[in-house]
Amino acid sequence: MTIRKGQEWGTLVVPGPGMITVSNDAELREIVVDARRSGRPLPVVGLLGGDMMRTVGGTADRRRLDGDEPIPHLPIDIVQVTLDDDAPTWFVAHVVARGRSWWRGPIVAAMNAQFLGTWDISPRCHPNDGRIDLATASPALGVQQRWLARKRLPLGTHVPHPLITIRQHSEVTVDLEGERGIWLDGVRQASASRLRIAVEPDALVVCV
Repeated sequence: MTIRKGQEWGTLVVPGPGMITVSNDAELREIVVDARRSGRPLPVVGLLGGDMMRTVGGTADRRRLDGDEPIPHLPIDIVQVTLDDDAPTWFVAHVVARGRSWWRGPIVAAMNAQFLGTWDISPRCHPNDGRIDLATASPALGVQQRWLARKRLPLGTHVPHPLITIRQHSEVTVDLEGERGIWLDGVRQASASRLRIAVEPDALVVCV
């Protein structure tokens, strides 16, 4: 069940032996994609790095995952995404669509995590609410405004802004107004002109 206001999130469980661990979002995505394409159930995964780990309050302390004290087991959503007419794939933390530079053109980021590197892209994002936060920077955003927004991103104070929008969706199709580079969980994958996004609630359990 996706999290509800005022509700406890996750459970405390003693970690089992041989837990799979990952050090970044790309490694976590590989596990998800492999399981979905092979039809296997998703394993419980320990997070030792990445934007999703930071979002759920992890510390990258491996001793917690190897110990005998209960640690949080947290259900999170994963997100299916289709690039143009390709076969569906998945991401866990975020997908970013942009041109060659951050400094011109539209930018779209579908966030399941709050953070993108050092940037607090979506301060109110929660990875278990059944929705992604779709953040869009208008092509009308000038270089000076982008510079100011970039300075504010680490603290999440780039919004509200009339040319930056954040809207929540459980499913959405995004027309990118031309071909854009696509980054899934921090790794450049391809180019596309359209994204179809659908959240899979409560699909994965992570530990921190």
